[in-house]
Amino acid sequence: MTVPLKATEGRSGAGATARAVVEAFIARGVTVATAESLTAGLVAATLADVPGASGMLRGGVVSYASGVKADVLGVSRELLAKAGSVDPEVARQMADGARRVCGADYGVATTGAAGPEPHDGKPVGTVFVAVSGPGRTTVREHVLVGDRPAIRAAATRAALEGLLGALQAAT
Repeated sequence: MTVPLKATEGRSGAGATARAVVEAFIARGVTVATAESLTAGLVAATLADVPGASGMLRGGVVSYASGVKADVLGVSRELLAKAGSVDPEVARQMADGARRVCGADYGVATTGAAGPEPHDGKPVGTVFVAVSGPGRTTVREHVLVGDRPAIRAAATRAALEGLLGALQAAT
């Protein structure tokens, strides 16, 4: 017997926040694009789980590799060579790149060390979330605790909360 599954809280446990983001962005008539490294598409997928998300989600770039960050999103190769990919300025450039590449009003980016080993000299749980909007890009550092799936889920929630906060700050 096959039992249908019902996703009530989204892939990352952030379903309510994703709904709030989708509703707020649609109400304001603005769009978003994602640039995701450690979350590997979870932010976009969590938004897309919400009915009506096509009214605000332009697209996303999974930029796990530094070459994709540079070639697609326009992140400085010099910065990547010097600082590595787990860096606040890398997150900022990723978010700005997502806006540009996808033609969105807002861009959100995630980069960090999900584990089990440190990445680019940064300890497991170090995450940077950037939100780029009209006239302003903000970056927040998060120190998350848990295993790899928990860190990725928490980073997804942080990205969604960052989007909602940026939109609210713009009003």
